[in-house]
Amino acid sequence: MKPDPKARHRLTALDGAISLIAILLIVQMWLLTSSLEAYLGGHVEVALPSASLSALLFVACFRLYRSIVSIDRDSTH
Repeated sequence: MKPDPKARHRLTALDGAISLIAILLIVQMWLLTSSLEAYLGGHVEVALPSASLSALLFVACFRLYRSIVSIDRDSTH
């Protein structure tokens, strides 16, 4: 019996979203580390841009998470 093509597409979308979340979280951790190091080194001008970018990365991860929940909810109904 062949697997349902829609189920395969959902699994591919889930894999892609989870991979993007992992990459974005790694970038966010790198951003936090580098901006904190710069801030503690006396470069206070990096605080606001890095906080803004971090918030943007958080929103992107949250939207991807919501799409995962939506895809999962649709596949169980």
